Amino acid sequence: MGEMSPDFIQLKLADAKTHFERALDCKHTEFDDLYPYMIEHPQFFWYKRYVAWSELLTIVKLCEELSMEWHEQFSEKQVDYIGKRVMSSRVLDEWYETNDSKEHVG
Repeated sequence: MGEMSPDFIQLKLADAKTHFERALDCKHTEFDDLYPYMIEHPQFFWYKRYVAWSELLTIVKLCEELSMEWHEQFSEKQVDYIGKRVMSSRVLDEWYETNDSKEHVG
């Protein structure tokens, strides 16, 4: 297998961002299909967001290890949250605050 192309990584980063934002908005994600029995549990949405956040951090870490740019898909505030790595209530409440979410949807 050849090297991963920057375009491929950017696509995966965009997918991870969309996945996290869908989890934030309580929209359907792959997680719902993987764990249908959990929908009945009150902590379900918390787990779903945690999984999506972990995925996003993993892709960002990969970008950094490959010296690839990842900041441009996010607002300054979102870059700061990702840099801190902790999914706090502030991240959940203010993720969209300064971000025009239509900006990178293509």
